[in-house]
Amino acid sequence: MLAMDLQAILDDIDAAIRPLLGQEGRAANYIPALARVPVARFGIALRCCDGREAAAGDADTPFSIQSISKLFSLTLAMQLLGETLWQRIGREPSGNPFNSLVQLEHEQGMPRNPLINAGAIAVADRLVSAGRGKQDVLALLASLCGEPLAFDEEVARSEADTGFRNLALANFMKSFGKLDNDVATVLDVYFHQCAIAMSCRQLARAAGYLCRDGAHPLDGSTLVSERQTRRINALMLTCGTYDAAGEFAFRIGLPCKSGVGGGIVAIVPDTLSLCVWSPALDATGNSVLGMRALEMFTARTGLSIF
Repeated sequence: MLAMDLQAILDDIDAAIRPLLGQEGRAANYIPALARVPVARFGIALRCCDGREAAAGDADTPFSIQSISKLFSLTLAMQLLGETLWQRIGREPSGNPFNSLVQLEHEQGMPRNPLINAGAIAVADRLVSAGRGKQDVLALLASLCGEPLAFDEEVARSEADTGFRNLALANFMKSFGKLDNDVATVLDVYFHQCAIAMSCRQLARAAGYLCRDGAHPLDGSTLVSERQTRRINALMLTCGTYDAAGEFAFRIGLPCKSGVGGGIVAIVPDTLSLCVWSPALDATGNSVLGMRALEMFTARTGLSIF
């Protein structure tokens, strides 16, 4: 058990971040529904393996989880498919923007990893083939956080109306025979999973299985195996923050998964799960102040996987 006042630490981080809101970065402007989100927001929440929770700032304000959803669709796919999932999806960092087409062409339609857009679209295709879809991803997240959840249909429509690059990625993979299902069906799953609305508190709770060797954060049942949990955390560390993964490992030292809604989930194995949110992004698509808050947290607590 952590012998420190976690609530006081989060309160201090919130107090330090507040004066910086709105000074750096900007909201994701290529998705119109996200471009309208006020950037002067910040929330932080955590859940310990022993069930203790702490939160500060706008921790209970729902936001679009975007690419953080890739953790949970991947988890569902690993439950269903095991090792066969990796027949069409790699496990290497991309070193390119999360929506890049260049690498996909060079590697004949096989995505470099499941946490970039092409990889998550490939995961969605595997789910559709297994008879699963967007409602199953939503149900998994609701089970993990213990509260009802919903899609933000405005965000989903906005993504579908402007997601030309994702459409290109899906069609490109289809042309190489790497997608089995109708492109529109697969993208409907992908756009909706990205449009799930959750708060920092809910996401910190939902990600709890990743710091508990795959055990469900609320009922203790086995969600994925200990080995699979280690693999998800490894992918988060190496691929979870797009082409800034090295910088995150250097500055924060925890497995992280970010989304262009401004959220970042971080995992301290065997200790706690943490979520920060601030909508203003840097050039790599990661929350500017979310990253700074995580740095403050690891500096204050000394927690790191290294």
